[in-house]
Formats: sequence, structure tokens, C-alpha cells
Amino acid sequence: MNHAAQTTRDTAATLGTRPVGRVLWENCTQTTASVGLYGVYALTNAWFVAQGAGPDAVAAVNLVAPLLLIMGAVSSTVGAGGASLVSRALGAGDPRAAARAAGNAFTLFWVTAATTTLAGLLALDPLLSVLGAHGDIRAPAHDYAAILLAGALVSTGFSSLVRAEGRMRFSTLLWLIPVAVQITLDPLLVFGLHQGVRGAALGTVAGQAVSAGMSLWFFFAQRRRPYRITAADLRPHGPTVRALVGIGAPSFLAGVGATFLALVVNTTLTAYGTATALAAYAVCARLQTFAAMPHLGIGQGLQPVVGYNVGLGESARVHRARRLALRATLLYGAAIALILVACAGPLVGLFLHGPAAGTATWALRLIAPGLVCAGVTPVVSSYFQATGRPRPSYLLSVGTLAGLKMPLAAALGCLGTTGLWIALSLGELLSAAAALLVLRQQLAHTAPVPHPKQQ
Repeated sequence: MNHAAQTTRDTAATLGTRPVGRVLWENCTQTTASVGLYGVYALTNAWFVAQGAGPDAVAAVNLVAPLLLIMGAVSSTVGAGGASLVSRALGAGDPRAAARAAGNAFTLFWVTAATTTLAGLLALDPLLSVLGAHGDIRAPAHDYAAILLAGALVSTGFSSLVRAEGRMRFSTLLWLIPVAVQITLDPLLVFGLHQGVRGAALGTVAGQAVSAGMSLWFFFAQRRRPYRITAADLRPHGPTVRALVGIGAPSFLAGVGATFLALVVNTTLTAYGTATALAAYAVCARLQTFAAMPHLGIGQGLQPVVGYNVGLGESARVHRARRLALRATLLYGAAIALILVACAGPLVGLFLHGPAAGTATWALRLIAPGLVCAGVTPVVSSYFQATGRPRPSYLLSVGTLAGLKMPLAAALGCLGTTGLWIALSLGELLSAAAALLVLRQQLAHTAPVPHPKQQ
């Protein structure tokens, strides 16, 4: 083994040797910075669309969001499943199993993404009708959706697989460089070439293509890695594919559930609100997504630490990492909720003016309290995925959305837009309570996760 490869293996080994708090802090700060960068792009993209194409274009982009959530759900499925298998295999000292898991993750994503592109483009008009894209909103929604569907094959950089081997810096670069490309291209395409929402979509796909190219170089050309993916590893391996899908499926279901929740919200706003309410929610959704990025970063930073230590059989380190992650997400949630409530007016004013700004400010102040505990459910779900126990994660992914958030949005939404904003916040609170209850029951009745070689 050459020195470079040994150094890379030592990097992965630090997940199981360094103090848990320190390694979790370093992981979470880098993953939060990574997803935060994308959150910055989401906000700047919304600003470019709003200033370059108007409120109708912003509403159109938001109506297309469910399609984007589906594509994100696909990449999250293979990413979460593959990362869990890779990190546990490396912790158990089995690089060949890690290579097979990563290779199968690539193959599964490429096949699914190509299918998504073909099916989505063929059924685009009916899909837009279902999403509620009518009148002046339909044309920009069609342009935006068609371009993003065409680029589905490059819609992920497999950063979760990079994090699974402890390469946090390169994982951050997989977000940083593409976002820089997107932020550079957006004003050129939207303002310089007057492409409107088409320009915003093209900038997004271009950045994603850069990320995909970087990941191909990392996994197939770079030699300083603890495992190498061969052609044989790309061939579907039944047990590996089943494990990958089984562990990653909760992420897919969460994405699908978020898609249906967005449909419920948009449908409710179309039925009981106005175009102004749609534009207001589009801005609130972007601000909420940006504010919630650290919650996602904490969950992503937790996964490789938990997965690797499960592979080592270090239960104490696993439980400490979980507890620290939950404390961090609650503390951050309380701080950001207060900031959004206090600064709702100025923040909304960056994107909207007139009646829409007043509607969005009121909405943001009602939605923001839900961010206090919005990270609990994804962190608990990430913990179960990382330990290789997808069943509780299934329960959280499906149960909180289908049993709590969507019924609340549909029921309280009938009372008007204010009822809908309250439902979105209340849904996060009840989902967090359910997640903690499931976690407590699992810890009380489940034996410590066995070493992979004992399974």
C-alpha cells in the first residue's frame, strides 16, 4: 500500500478514534457550510428570478418545486443508503464491500435519473396541470421544469459517499465550486441574455454538471482513497442493492412526502388564497429552506460518525454522537426562529414589495417557530439510517408527513392562509415530538447494533 492510500485510510479511521465531540463538530460545521452555500444559491436564484422576471415567475418556480423534490429524493436515497453501507464497511475493515456499495449506488442513480428524465419530459404537461400551473404561470413553469428534468442525470455529486470515508473538505468543495458557478451564471443568463426562468434553470444544471464531473474524478480517477471502484463494482449486486434501497428508502419517502406536502400547500393557496399568497409562500419557503440548512448539515455530519463507529462496534461513541447532534439542532433552531421572527420584514423586503411583502412577512412570522424543532426528525432519521435500521426511519419519514403535516395543512388551510401558516409550524412541533418518542422506544427495546461481521 502506498503512503497516500495509507494516509487516506487514516483519515477515515479518525471517525472512530478522535473525541466524538470534536469530530462531530468538524463534520457538522463543514456539512452545514456546504448545504448553507446551496441555501445561499437558492436565495440568490429567487432574487434573480424576482428581479429579472417578476412575481409570476417566482410563483412558477415554486410550483415546480415538487418535481425538484422528487429528483432530490432519488439522490438522497442512493446517497443515504450508500453512505451507510460504505462507512460501516470501512469501520469493519472491508474496503471491497465499500467499493461495491459505492459502485452500485452510482449505477442505481444513473438508471433512475435517466428514467426520471424520460418519464418527466413525456408527461410534463399533465404534471404541470396537477401542480396547478395555469394561466400566466404555466409557460415559465414549463420552461423551468423541462430544463431541470433534462439535467437529472447530473443532479448529484454523491457528496454523502465522500463524507462516508471522512473526506469532509472535498465534500465541501462539491458544494462550493458548483454554487460559485451557478451564482456567476445566473445574472449573466437572467439579466445579460434576458433568459428569465430559463436562465435560472440553465445556471442550476450547469453547476450540477460541475459537481457531477468532480465526483467522477474523485471516485474513478483519484488514487488516494481507501477503496477503488472497478467495473465489477458497477454491476448490480442483489444483496447490496436491496440493502442500499432499504436503508435509503426513508430519504426517498421523506422527499416524496415533502412533494405531496408542497402540493397540498400550493393547492390550498390556489383554492383559498391568491396569486399574491402564492408568491409570498414562494419567498417564505426559500427563506425557511435556507434557515433549515444547518439542521440538514447536522444530520449529514452525524451519519459518517455513527456509521463508522457502528462498524467498529463502539456503541458508547454512537450514543454520544446522537445526543450531541440533537442538542445542537435544538439550540440552533431556537436561535434562528427568533431571528426570523424579529427580521421577517427586512428579509421579505429583499424579494417582494407591496401587498405581497405584507402577506409574506406575516406568513414568515407564523412559520418560523416551527424551525425550533425542525431538525429533530431528520437527525433521528439519519441516526437510524446510519446504524442500518431503516424501519424506524420509515415510520418517521411516512408517518410524520402523512399522519401529521399533510392533514394539518389540509384541515387548517380551510380556515384561510393564516390557518395554513400555523399548520406548517405546528406540524414541525408534533413531528419532533413523535420522532423523540420513537427514538426513546427504540433505545429501550432494541439491543446494541451488532458489528457487521456478526450479522
